[in-house]
Amino acid sequence: MTGHHEYQGQALTEAAKGALVNAGEQWTEMRAQIFDALAQAGGPASAYDVADAVSKNRGKRVAPNSVYRILDLFVANNIAKRVETQNAYIANAHPECVHDCIFLICQDCGGITHLDDDDLANSMRARAAGTGFRPDNPVMEVRGTCESCAA
Repeated sequence: MTGHHEYQGQALTEAAKGALVNAGEQWTEMRAQIFDALAQAGGPASAYDVADAVSKNRGKRVAPNSVYRILDLFVANNIAKRVETQNAYIANAHPECVHDCIFLICQDCGGITHLDDDDLANSMRARAAGTGFRPDNPVMEVRGTCESCAA
C-alpha cells in the first residue's frame, strides 16, 4: 500500500479546493456546499442525499441534476470517488494522490473502506493490457462483511 496524507475537516475542504483550483476550475459557493455535504455524509452518499443536505442548509431546493454535474466534476478532478455499484460518492481524503480505487463494501451495514494498493492496481492494469485492453480509471469493488458486522 502507498502512504499518503489523509485530510479531515477544514483541511480536507482546503485540499479539495486547492486541487480544483489547480485544475483550472472555480471553487464556487455551490461547489463548496456540495463538497461539504459529501464530506460530512460519513459514508457513501447519492446525489439525492447531497442535494437534500444542501437544500436544508440553503433553505431552498437544489436540483439533483445540478449536484450530479458537480459530483462528476469532483470525480474528474480526484476530489471525490464514485462507488459504482451503489451509484454513490465519497469525498477523497487525499486529492493530491491519484490511485485506482479499491472499495470494500459491507453488505450488512453499507460501510465502505477505500484502499489504495498500487501493486494490485498495476497488476490489474498489466493483465488488462496483456489482452490489448486499455483501462481507463479502474475501480475495484469487493462486497462482503466488515469486521464490526462479522463480530
